[in-house]
Amino acid sequence: MPPIVFLNGKTIVVTGAAQGIGRAILELAIELGANVIAVDLNEETLQQATAALPSERVLQVIGNVADASLAADTVARAVKRFGAVHGLVNNAGVTRPAMIEKMTDAQWYDVIDVHLSGSFYWMRAVGGHMVARAKDGDAGGGAIVNISSDAGRKGAIGQINYAAAKAGLMGMTMTAAREWGKHNIRTNTVCFGVVETPMTEVVRGERFRDGMLAQIPLGRWSTPQEVVKSVCFLLSDAASYVTGQHLAVNGGFHISL
Repeated sequence: MPPIVFLNGKTIVVTGAAQGIGRAILELAIELGANVIAVDLNEETLQQATAALPSERVLQVIGNVADASLAADTVARAVKRFGAVHGLVNNAGVTRPAMIEKMTDAQWYDVIDVHLSGSFYWMRAVGGHMVARAKDGDAGGGAIVNISSDAGRKGAIGQINYAAAKAGLMGMTMTAAREWGKHNIRTNTVCFGVVETPMTEVVRGERFRDGMLAQIPLGRWSTPQEVVKSVCFLLSDAASYVTGQHLAVNGGFHISL
């Protein structure tokens, strides 16, 4: 019996691909048979992340995801290299924590620009390509996964910028699902809890560790390798009838209907 989840023949764009969750998505997508466009701001770290991967199936793109022209240029490069783009993972992210009354405009826009505006630019570029393919008679469609967070559902003390951006991503997901479903383009969100990455070092530290773990029914953090299986599932044909959804991958940290 063939595997349920596979990405053979698909080309996937992954932003923030150099470390943490993005790198784990990159590695698993390659393992499952995909070609990957690996996008990141840090050239050295991205080269390290891709060094052991088959070069003929990876295209490195260096730049800021909040640059709309980068998104459009990357799609053009990907099509020239691999023929088409079939998936997108909006994963790139930054944090600029501060309490509301102390947050600067720069801290606000740094986070909003990357998480929200950046994700829009890449959805527009990749989704536009997928729509054009559909109008030309390609029924293969595509899949977009926006990486959100429990912060977008519960709020996060000291991170109003991050919580607002992650909540906004869910609205973008639902809108794209409604607009593009007729083209067989699926758009979903994955909301992570506390994953062992550099971005969560503070909440996993001694000051907050016990309080955070007490709120997680499974009683532990997750690794990037564990949680990204859900992302590749949504990118694959195994999720062919799933769109407009927000999948919580958080050990039970946030539970809702």
